[in-house]
Amino acid sequence: MITLIKLLRNIGQFDSVTQGGALPLTKLTLIYAENGRGKTTLAAILRSLAMGDPISIAERKRLAAANAPHVVLDCVGGPPSAMFQNGAWNRVVPQITIFDDVFVDQNICSGLEVAADHRQKLHELILGAQGVALNLQLQAHVARIEEHNRDLRAKADAIPPASRGNLSADAFCALQPIDDLAAQIEGAERQLAAARQQEPIRATPLFDAISLPQIDPAALNDLLQRDLPSLDTAAAEQVHGHLASIGQAGETWVADGFRRLPAGQGGPCPFCAQDLRGSELIAHYRAYFGDAYSTLKRSIAEAISSFVRLHGDESPAAFERAVRICGERRQFWAQFCELPELGIDTAEIATAWRAAREAVLGELRAKQGAPLERKQLSAPTEAAVNLYQQQRARIAELNRNLQDSATAINLVKEQAAAGNVSAIESDLARLKAVQTRYSPAVAATCTEYLDEKAAKTATEAHRDQAKEALRQYRESVFPHYQNAINGYLRLFNASFRLGSVEATDTRGGPTCNYSVVINDTSVPITGATTASGTPSFRTTLSSGDRNTLALAFFFASLDQDTALQDKIVVIDDPITSLDDHRSLTTVQEIRRLVQRAAQVLVLSHGKSFLCRLSEHPDPSIVTAIQVIRDGAGSTLASWDVSQDSITEHDRRHALLRDYTVRSNGNDREAARAIRPLIEAFFRVAFPEHFPPGTLLGPFCGICEQRIGTPRQILDRQDTQELRELVEFANRFHHDTNPAWETEIINDTELLGFVQRALRFARR
Repeated sequence: MITLIKLLRNIGQFDSVTQGGALPLTKLTLIYAENGRGKTTLAAILRSLAMGDPISIAERKRLAAANAPHVVLDCVGGPPSAMFQNGAWNRVVPQITIFDDVFVDQNICSGLEVAADHRQKLHELILGAQGVALNLQLQAHVARIEEHNRDLRAKADAIPPASRGNLSADAFCALQPIDDLAAQIEGAERQLAAARQQEPIRATPLFDAISLPQIDPAALNDLLQRDLPSLDTAAAEQVHGHLASIGQAGETWVADGFRRLPAGQGGPCPFCAQDLRGSELIAHYRAYFGDAYSTLKRSIAEAISSFVRLHGDESPAAFERAVRICGERRQFWAQFCELPELGIDTAEIATAWRAAREAVLGELRAKQGAPLERKQLSAPTEAAVNLYQQQRARIAELNRNLQDSATAINLVKEQAAAGNVSAIESDLARLKAVQTRYSPAVAATCTEYLDEKAAKTATEAHRDQAKEALRQYRESVFPHYQNAINGYLRLFNASFRLGSVEATDTRGGPTCNYSVVINDTSVPITGATTASGTPSFRTTLSSGDRNTLALAFFFASLDQDTALQDKIVVIDDPITSLDDHRSLTTVQEIRRLVQRAAQVLVLSHGKSFLCRLSEHPDPSIVTAIQVIRDGAGSTLASWDVSQDSITEHDRRHALLRDYTVRSNGNDREAARAIRPLIEAFFRVAFPEHFPPGTLLGPFCGICEQRIGTPRQILDRQDTQELRELVEFANRFHHDTNPAWETEIINDTELLGFVQRALRFARR
C-alpha cells in the first residue's frame, strides 16, 4: 500500500507540499481535485514509481522552479521511503497499475486512431502477467535468434568467399570429408586437362620401346675360348713369324697365294715357281689357312662387326633420341594419368656404355689378332660389362613399366573423347572446396559457424516450445477476455460490444485484432487501412464510448491478474461528463475491486461520483483527500465527504429538525426552508402530479378539485393542511412577498408551522 504522500516539491502545481504527511492513505483512498489542480500529476508520479521511469516526473518539473523535482512517499517495500531525487527513484513499486489518459493512449487509442502499437500493448494487457511472461520468454528466444543470425552472418563472412566458391556458407560447412581426397583431386585435374585437350590426346601416340643392346659375356667368353685343335701352337707361331716378316698385309697376300697352289702336298710356288713339296711351312699354311681357321677368324670378325653395329656411335645417339621422345610423351601423358618417372641419366649410361664397348672391342680385337689363343674377358672388362648390364636392366624395367601404362593412357583417350568439361570442372571445384573446408584455418572457422548454427537450432526449438505454450494460453485467455469485456460493456450500458478478439503474430511482434459490433454490424479494428468513407473506429464510437471501452479493457485485465490481491490500483477520472449514465455501475465495480486489490486510489473532479464511492460498509478503510489551491499552486488537504454528500433537501430537513429543539438565531432561514421541503416531498411522493417546475399554489387548487374523485391526490384534511402551510411559507419567499426579507417572525408561530411541515412530509 501507499500510506503517506510526505513530500511533493517542484512538480506540476505542487511547489512544496508536506501536508500529505498528516493524511494517511487507506485501502480505498479518494482524491478530489478540480481540473488543473494536479490530479493528473499525482497519477504521473505513481506511474513513474511503478516503472522507475523518471521522464513522467522530469517533464512535469514546476515551471520557473530553481530546483529539480523531489518526491517522498511511504509505501510497500519500505523502509526506506520511496524517494525521487536527482532525477531517479531510490526504488520502484511495480505492484502499481494505473488507469488514466496514458493507459488509454498506450493501450486503446490515441485520440480517434487505433495504431499498431495500441494493438500490441492491448495484446500484452489481455495476456496478463502469466501471458506476458510467456510472451517475454518467446520474444527473448526470437531476439536470441536474431543475435544468432547476426553472428552467423559474421561467421559466414569470416569464411573467405574465394574458399567457398559458389557454395553458400551452409553448403560449404556441410561438406563431408573424403578419405582419398588428394588422389581424387589429382584424378579430376587430369580428367579436366584431358577433356580440354581432346585433339592432342587423340593424336599423341603411346610410348615407343626403348632399350640398350645386349652384351653377352658368356658368348664373348665362348668366342674368346675358341681355337683350332689341329693347328698346334708351334706351327701357328712359325706361320705368324713368317707372315710378320713379310710385312703389312702379309697374311692376306700369303692366304691368296696359298689358294693358288695346286691340290695336293706341293707344287710350284706361285711366286718363284719352286717346288714346294716337302716344305714344312706349306703344311703349316694348309692348317692355318684351312676352313676351320678361316671360320674362326670369320666368327671373330663377324662378332666385332656385329658388336660395332649394335654399339657403334649411332646407337647411343639413337638411344638418346628415344629417351628424349619418351620423356616428351611422358610429360604430356603425365598430365592425365599416373606414370613412372623416367629417372634416366643418359650421361651416366653413355659413360658405362662407352667403357663396356671399348673394353669388349679391345678383347675381340685382341682375339682377332691371335685367333688361336684361348682368352677370357678380363676382370676390368667384366666389371665394365656388368655396370652396363645394370643400366640396361634399369632401362628394361622402365620400358616394361611404360608399356604397362598403355591401359591407363588408352583410358585417358576414351575419357577425353567423351569428357564433359563443365561436369568435370564442377566435380573438381567441389573436391577442392572439400580440401579447403578441412584445411586447419578454414576448418576452425567452419566449426565456429556450425556451432553457432547448432545453437540457433536449439534456440529455435525453445522458441517453438514457447510459441506453442503462448498459443495454448492465448486460446484459453482471449475468448474469456472477450466475454469479460462484453460483460463490463453491458454493465456500463454501452450500445456496442466486441467481436473476434484475436491474437495475431506479425513481424513487429504479437498484436491484438478485434471488432466493434454496433447494430449487429462488425467494424474491424485491425492493422488494415480503412477505406475512406466507410465506418471505422473513429466514426462509430463517441468520446464517452471510447472511454467506456478503455475502462472495460482495464477492468477485464484486472480480472485476469492472478496477483491482484497484491496490487495498488490507481484510477484517474474513470468517467467524463458524458458518462453520467455509467457512473453508478463504475462505482459498483470499483467497490468490488476494493475487495480484491491491496489498495484502490481513485482520483476525480466529480464530487458526486467520489461521494457515492465513499458510501462503503466499512468506513474505516475509506480516506478522502482533496487537492486545493494554495496561492499560485496546489496543496493536499483532508476532505469531509459527508458534507458534500448531503443534498439541499437533507440540509433543510436537518435545519428544521434542529429548530424544533432550539433556536440558534436561524429563524428566518428555517422559515424559508418550509416551502422547498414540501416541494421536495411532493416530487418524490407524487412525481406524476408534481413534476419539476410545478408551483405549490396551483398544485393545491388541483388537489381541491379532485377531492372525492377517482383521481384524488390528497384528501380534504391534507389538502387544507397543505393550503395553510403554503400560506405561511409564502410570506418568506421573494416570488410571493416582496417584503420577505423584513417579514416579522414570531418564534412560537414559526415553531408550530415547522413541526406541522415535518409531520406533513412524513405522511
